[in-house]
Amino acid sequence: MITPAFELTQDPDFLTVKIRVPYARASEFDIYFEGEDFKFYAKPYFLRQASHFLACRLTLPGRIVEDGREKASYNTDEGIGTFIIQLPKEVPGQYFEGLDMLTSLLAPKKSRSAKPLVEELAASAELSEENEEEFDWEMEQIPYEESIPPRQHPYGFGNLRSGVFQRLQDELSDVIDIKHPDQTPAEERRRKRLAAEAAKFEPDHYLADFFEDEAIKHLLTYKPWWIDAHKKMTALQGESHQEHDSPAFVVFSEEEREQMSKFTNKSYLLDKRSRHHVYLGLIDILLAYCYEICVNEGDKNVESSWNIRKLSATLCWLESFSSIHDVLVSFGRRVLCYPLYRHFGLVTHAVKDTVTILQLGKAAVLKCLLDIHKIFRESDPAYILNDLFITDYCIWIQKVKSKKLAALCESLQKSTLSKSHMGLELEELEAAAVLVQEEEKALKAAGTVSKQQLLCSESETSDSEESSSTSSSETEGSDSDEQESSTSEDGEINSFQGTLQEERTAPLIDCNGLRQGTNTSAMEVGDGKSKVSLQSTAPPEKLVEELEMQIHSALRLSEQPEGLATAGCISQEREENPVPEPDRFSEDAAGKGNFLEVSPKPNPLLFLCNTNEDED
Repeated sequence: MITPAFELTQDPDFLTVKIRVPYARASEFDIYFEGEDFKFYAKPYFLRQASHFLACRLTLPGRIVEDGREKASYNTDEGIGTFIIQLPKEVPGQYFEGLDMLTSLLAPKKSRSAKPLVEELAASAELSEENEEEFDWEMEQIPYEESIPPRQHPYGFGNLRSGVFQRLQDELSDVIDIKHPDQTPAEERRRKRLAAEAAKFEPDHYLADFFEDEAIKHLLTYKPWWIDAHKKMTALQGESHQEHDSPAFVVFSEEEREQMSKFTNKSYLLDKRSRHHVYLGLIDILLAYCYEICVNEGDKNVESSWNIRKLSATLCWLESFSSIHDVLVSFGRRVLCYPLYRHFGLVTHAVKDTVTILQLGKAAVLKCLLDIHKIFRESDPAYILNDLFITDYCIWIQKVKSKKLAALCESLQKSTLSKSHMGLELEELEAAAVLVQEEEKALKAAGTVSKQQLLCSESETSDSEESSSTSSSETEGSDSDEQESSTSEDGEINSFQGTLQEERTAPLIDCNGLRQGTNTSAMEVGDGKSKVSLQSTAPPEKLVEELEMQIHSALRLSEQPEGLATAGCISQEREENPVPEPDRFSEDAAGKGNFLEVSPKPNPLLFLCNTNEDED
């Protein structure tokens, strides 16, 4: 017996069932429907050289009736044989809810849940005790030793499983973080999880994503399929048929419908506490899935399975939550500790997406769970999580009341989550990092200012050095000029004084026998400075007296012509060979000294001759 792929649609008057039956004979099929039951059989169905029967047994969410309006057709336009069966509704206009929940429509197999089996076994045991024969006292008695098996703590969907990891411990070490979960109670799991998260948290990684968030901002702009579906649903909120048409916003693919038909329809007997854990676990799994879709922008990769199971404490630590706030805190902490992008904005974004999915209804939730089921199915170590959680969630969600899901969505929407709830001192880290950043900016600004000041000071120093060098050169030039002028002045004065000194010892008649002029105006020779120096060295009265004395001495020398010639030659020799201190006495060959009648005072008559020679 093989269940074919099928699809159900409806209008106000009819329920339409489409059944795909490739390789089947259209002439050999049977249809039975009454009330809420629908059965379809096609025979024979050849597959792999064996004969099989196609059977589709459905339990409908509403009643149908056989009144002559029903009809069926066989269509081969798409290359695959498809039966299209239209069944009249018993109540025209009635809306059949959950027609896309294919697993829930499949008639359950003849099986019993765990609790009825235990009850039936207990009842049969009581009957066997009543019918048991009388106890034989003569039989060998063996002392009873009570063996207390090690307690196994449950886990999985609704905490209905245990002992699984004892058989698969080696394979599941890469799937879950907790070791020996069968012997670890729930409280100890939680303590170990919190300790592992605190040890894994890296402040540097968090702060890097906090300040350099360009890539994260780009990821937050991605819009998955549920955003458009929610907009369409919101646009039709004012219409009366909004509740009926809202599931149409979520469309299942052919692969998803096939996967739903493969699930086994079964019921779950959960107490209130277990149902509470199941709902909270659903939120935890959806949060991890929304994060994965956001950071990969809807694409799947080798890290998709790891992201989902690592961020969900329900899957990774077999956690059983007690409140929505605990779910949000756990998810937020794990986002900030494990994945590549660790930003609190991704946490709040995933929460908003989860609220949107829940608002769309269980069809959107089921579509997400089917996608998770496919991701785990294609990942070798994570497939066991489908058996523990995801498959049961896919079956269970199809039977959940829409009101329950709406209440869960409302509670999640009212919950608040902040960085202070993470317990990782995020606000303190951010404040310290901002303070350090401001200090670095201030130091950098101060360094820039100081550098500019240094450059300005260097430029000013260079300018001042240039100006000082210029001024020094100018000063040196002026000094040199002054020195030159003073030197020239000194030279002139010295030359003038030398001339005077020579005139003191020179005769008034040259070697040619010519008499020097006696004009007193010859005193006004040289430049102004020499004149000033002369005036400062010899007052006019003294000069007059000296002139008189020179005149007398000249007259006296004129009376002695022979000595004059001799004196003139001696004066010429002295001019050629000057002597620093002229001697008044000279020795002849006999060693006798001769007195020269030369006036020790300067002869003003010689000035005229020297001046005229200089001018010439």
